[in-house]
Amino acid sequence: MKVIDPCTLVLFGASGNLSRIKLMPGLFRLDQAGRLPEKMAILSVGRSQVSREDWLADIKSMLDAKFPKGYDQAVFKRFIERHHYHANPPDDPSSFTRLKETLSDEAIFPQNLAYFLSVRPSDFAAIVDQLASVGLTEEGKYWRRVVVEKPFGTDLKSAQELQSSITKHLKESQIYRIDHYLGKSALQNIMLQRFANTILEPLWNKDYIDHVQITNTEQLGVGERTQFYDATGALRDMIQSHVLQTLALTAMEQPASLNPDDIRAEKIKVLEAIRPIPVDELEKYAFRAQYSSGEIKGEKVPGYLEELGDDSSVVETYAALKLFIDNPRWEGVPFYIRTAKRLHEADTRIAIRFKKAPLQLGNGQDQNWLIIGIQPRECIKFEIQSKIPGLDIATRTIELDGANRQEGDETIDAYEALLLNLMEGDNSLYLHISEVEAQWRLVDPVIEAWAKDRKPVHQYPAGSSDPEASKVIFEHEDQFWRYSIALGGDKK
Repeated sequence: MKVIDPCTLVLFGASGNLSRIKLMPGLFRLDQAGRLPEKMAILSVGRSQVSREDWLADIKSMLDAKFPKGYDQAVFKRFIERHHYHANPPDDPSSFTRLKETLSDEAIFPQNLAYFLSVRPSDFAAIVDQLASVGLTEEGKYWRRVVVEKPFGTDLKSAQELQSSITKHLKESQIYRIDHYLGKSALQNIMLQRFANTILEPLWNKDYIDHVQITNTEQLGVGERTQFYDATGALRDMIQSHVLQTLALTAMEQPASLNPDDIRAEKIKVLEAIRPIPVDELEKYAFRAQYSSGEIKGEKVPGYLEELGDDSSVVETYAALKLFIDNPRWEGVPFYIRTAKRLHEADTRIAIRFKKAPLQLGNGQDQNWLIIGIQPRECIKFEIQSKIPGLDIATRTIELDGANRQEGDETIDAYEALLLNLMEGDNSLYLHISEVEAQWRLVDPVIEAWAKDRKPVHQYPAGSSDPEASKVIFEHEDQFWRYSIALGGDKK
């Protein structure tokens, strides 16, 4: 357990949904686990004037909603005493000067400062500018760290502009670009399972692997986020961030150590080695679709265009890409990545199909699969061939199933892990600017091409499996979308 310096967490957007649902409950659970430093303060910054008494009552309501069965009152007393409130009205030119005056009280606020910007992306640069204007980003005797929530830009150009703006005041080591997906224990486990097991690493290359699939699918639709989603789409929303980060952990080389810089260096290398998608042959490498009306869990649901109220939209709710990594380990191995809303199952997994075995006993013999389940079930499964008992020589597929999560294991929310890493100064689960740029550089040409192509987008009924037409991106006819992690899930 690392020793954490006394510090103050300055939380911008403290009354917003992220704070209410994730950050405040996450900080409380860290306090309950004894992981917050004894001398730590939390200063919530909001746009409205609120008394400390009313703010503490509001925090209690957040915890009551998150923990309806109750919580330890002794921990609550310790936790609530850490909290303070500062009003930053947008029309007050002196608000950041007053913030500096508030934070200067060393008896209340330890001087190591972490700023969590749980605000609109358009406000990131302005807040950093204003913090810097009153000297609140300068490091010396004490550290200063700034958490920037996803998304970091909406394309490569905007990401670079945001980077240029905030690096006027911050070093790269001070910037913590958060992708909450990386805080998931199951995702962190990918690297450890690869490199801590002798059985896996010798097979983890082009000589044994036929192809890799990385999947993130949901049964949920866009809900009330229609306008946001229509300006974003599945490629920007999920693939540019979560799915490509999962690919990086799956395909990276072993880092020199578990030092954050070494881990991020290997992720950057593999992301920068992904071959650019040829836009002139886009239909062989990228597929998009929208969900139409259908049925989810017995309930009839409307299609995306109906929810949006605009049948001219070409924004995708299903996106699939074929990628190649140009390095010695992965030469020629296709990586198929996909994300979708309103599919027949909600699942996040990595599915690796191995090449055909040297002994083939007939046309029906399955190939070996390794499945890493991320959610809802955290597990690792091998599917291998085994003789069917009896007089004849025939095989069937059996599975070796290992649950990563066992009874009694601690359940940690992604934000809890990331908040702790922030205070520890461990940025291995936060994005380096080179990762962000590589990811935007890869998807931008596809986003631009799709935006220009105004032909109606392929439709798939809500609750169905992958559109048949999506198979156009496969390299070989015998490749198919792997569905469930259950045995035989590839044959649905």
